[in-house]
Amino acid sequence: MIRFGTGGWRAVIGEDFIKDNVMLLAQAVANDMKAGNDSKGIVIGYDRRFLSDRAAKWLAEVMAGNGIKTFFINSISPTPLIMFTVKKLETSYGLAVTASHNPAEYNGVKVFTYGGRDAAQEVTQKIEGIADSLALGDIKSLSFEEGAAHGLIQNIDPFNDYIDTILSMIDVDVIRKKNLKVLLDPMFGVSKSSLQTILLTSRCRLDIINDRHDTLFGGRLPSPSAKTLHKLKDIVLESGYDLGIATDGDADRIGIIDDKGTFIHPNDILVLLYYYLARHKGLRGGVVRNVATTHLLDRIASAFGEECHEVPVGFKHISAKMEEKNAVIGGESSGGLTIRGHIKGKDGIFAATLLVEMICCLDKKISEILSDIHDEFGTLYMVESDARFTLEDKKRLQHLLFIERKLPGFRYEIQDVSYKDGVKVYFKNGGWVIARFSGTEPLLRIFSEMPEREMAEEINLDMQRFLNISGVIY
Repeated sequence: MIRFGTGGWRAVIGEDFIKDNVMLLAQAVANDMKAGNDSKGIVIGYDRRFLSDRAAKWLAEVMAGNGIKTFFINSISPTPLIMFTVKKLETSYGLAVTASHNPAEYNGVKVFTYGGRDAAQEVTQKIEGIADSLALGDIKSLSFEEGAAHGLIQNIDPFNDYIDTILSMIDVDVIRKKNLKVLLDPMFGVSKSSLQTILLTSRCRLDIINDRHDTLFGGRLPSPSAKTLHKLKDIVLESGYDLGIATDGDADRIGIIDDKGTFIHPNDILVLLYYYLARHKGLRGGVVRNVATTHLLDRIASAFGEECHEVPVGFKHISAKMEEKNAVIGGESSGGLTIRGHIKGKDGIFAATLLVEMICCLDKKISEILSDIHDEFGTLYMVESDARFTLEDKKRLQHLLFIERKLPGFRYEIQDVSYKDGVKVYFKNGGWVIARFSGTEPLLRIFSEMPEREMAEEINLDMQRFLNISGVIY
């Protein structure tokens, strides 16, 4: 069965990620397009994962078999580039073969809709329903070569347009004056060409690690975090880089190591960029964050007379709320963000470039800018924990949290409880804790944020003990 999470359809290669299922998904999308008399075609791209290139061709072959024009990006591509192309070509759909930051044994397909946004839940549910009604005999397919010969598959290369668009939104001149020394870690993913072109054009001194093609991602999770960026941290410190930049497998998320070798949490990246855009670039508007992202954004928004809007996890919710409220920036604590006027989805390449501009424009280290922010708005500390579960565990936890709606006897006074996405408890001291099931992996995630780190750890452990699970705090 095809089932979508918060970041597309993802499955283990050889189990559910197989040719039959990929083609069933394509046929479901094709049926929906034909039912709506969609004549603008579809954009298809792929990343570096095992089978991504072949799966992208399977998708295109089904589209060709249904008489639908495919704009096929003919080389490995970051997910934000694919979203950009959907927006530029004004197609109703786009497909990216990727499992983003998931372990190497996964692959999947992300679905985008008009404007280059993540497909809304009603869209993915409709695709699931169509796929469920199909049999393998219902799939129509034409070989890639035949599709190209009949003009139904057109190879395209939108790389230059994407790069030029980012450069047009950045103050390249201010970067060129600073001669910044940057170390890039694509984590064996797809960001190298894009960030290399942007940073070298901006006259940064750039070195790159972990850029070869390795479908096992060097034996680590292709997700930029404090746990996965030890090599980047060590080299930044040893060789005196101003900045270390890492991107996840499909380059829609970033991780940052500052000049002191400190991992900059994605929460702080969002805080830095919102503060920079509002205070130093004079942009007006609120900010959108998901339920598991720092409330320091709320304080900054309030100081500028703006509002911080909270939405469920899933970037489709962030981009929709940004559009509704004309927000300046939106993002999540996992490292994905975008700003007003750019694509309506996460873009780690653009985010990294904007951070470089911020450092050069303010002529300060990241640690100094963060210190200024904390002096003005205070400090909040977040801790996270993940716990794997069995099917029986999940049923027990769902019943406890969402049917019985039971909570631990917390040591802090509760202000409110929300079931918008998982269960989130807001405390009167400004802290909070949330427990929710991951939409991309079989994990229960607990996030807690408090005025002191020890308080955040205590609350996280209280929730773990109450749920009778054991997760590693980080």
